[in-house]
Formats: sequence, C-alpha cells, structure tokens
Amino acid sequence: MDGLTALASFALSTALVAGPAAAADLPPGFVRLADVAPAIRQEMRYATAHNFTGQRVAGYGAGACWLRREAALALAAVQQDLERRHWRLVVYDCYRPKRAVAAFVAWARDPADQAAKAEFYPDIDKKDLFRLGYIARTSGHSRGIAVDAGAERLDEKGEAVPIDFGGGFDLFDPKSWTASRAVSREASANRKALVAAFAAHGLANYAREWWHYSLPGLAQAPAYDVVIEP
Repeated sequence: MDGLTALASFALSTALVAGPAAAADLPPGFVRLADVAPAIRQEMRYATAHNFTGQRVAGYGAGACWLRREAALALAAVQQDLERRHWRLVVYDCYRPKRAVAAFVAWARDPADQAAKAEFYPDIDKKDLFRLGYIARTSGHSRGIAVDAGAERLDEKGEAVPIDFGGGFDLFDPKSWTASRAVSREASANRKALVAAFAAHGLANYAREWWHYSLPGLAQAPAYDVVIEP
C-alpha cells in the first residue's frame, strides 16, 4: 500500500474528515486540523504576541490550524503513531496566509524592531536572517502543506511534560538545525524520533528547523491569502 492510499484508508476508517459545511470558508481542499485530529494540541504562536515579531501577525484572525487535507491526514497518522510513546503533538503553525509571509519580510527589513531578539535570535544579526534561511519571501505554509510542530509527553495522569528538543520553536540559531551537535544527546534523540515519525507518513523535515515538516509531493499546490478565522 503506498503512502497516499494508506492515508485515504486511514481517513475512511476513522471518519474524521471534515464535511463540506464545516469547510465552506476554507481554501479549496483544506480542512481544520481540529476536525481531523482533535488529540493534537494547537499552540498557534502567530495568532498571539509570543513570536519573533513580538505581536499578532497579519492574517491570523484566529489561532486555528488549517491544512490541505493530505497534510492533515498525514499529521493525524503521525499523532496516532506517537501515542505509543505517550507523546502528543503540538502544532505552532500550519497554513500561513501570504500577507503573514509579507509581514515577516517587512519585519526582517526593519532593523529598529528588536523587541523579541533575546528569545528568538540572541546570537544572530537580524540583517542576516534572509541569507541564513530563517526568513523567506515565499512559504510552503501558504500552500497548506507545511507544519511547524513539536511534542510533549503525557504522564500517567495525562498531564503534559515538556520534551527536550534542544531549543524552542523559531529559535533562529544553528543549534536549531535538526542534526546540530550543539544540543544534548537526549535532545538529539528526541529530534530523531520526531523526524522518523513524520517521515513514516511522507512528511519531510527542513534541515535548519527541527520543527518544520512538509509534503514534498504537493510543492506546486496553490498558495492562498485567506485570513484564518474560527
């Protein structure tokens, strides 16, 4: 059974695919992750001020994860696999409107705005963020085929326990490279476990961000600028 067939089978067997009425305001072919994989915790950073810009980002009218159906089903399958480790996925960003990408570019070009430097790029000069690949002028997120995610462990009481990944989401630093040797052995092992879980369902990691995954086969899908709403 190939990857897409397996995803289709998974969708039919769980009956979790959102219906047309629930997705009427979404871009074509998109679903809400909450309708497909409600067990995944959503911590949508760009709908809050807790991100590298220090403010809520344009286009994020709600902290909701939207994805193309194929990506959402793959993510649901990853979550199902990780439950055997007592891990729960946490998503930080999913579909990203094009206006948000433009806002990131404008922010990166403003040398005066350094409000979030201490947390997100303490050792990187802001003017180098383009050259180093941390900020881009286009994004697979706008196509609904990319997701930024980490994980947390659930203890015997079902309470979340942080997992060491060697640095937080959107830390612009070489230590965030997935194969970085600047992190602990435990953090490296956790990254490898996460990468393997995503790869098993066709989601490829971006080597400079341990948290970023995408579906390579849909790289030519259209990008959208639909504002995320509840």
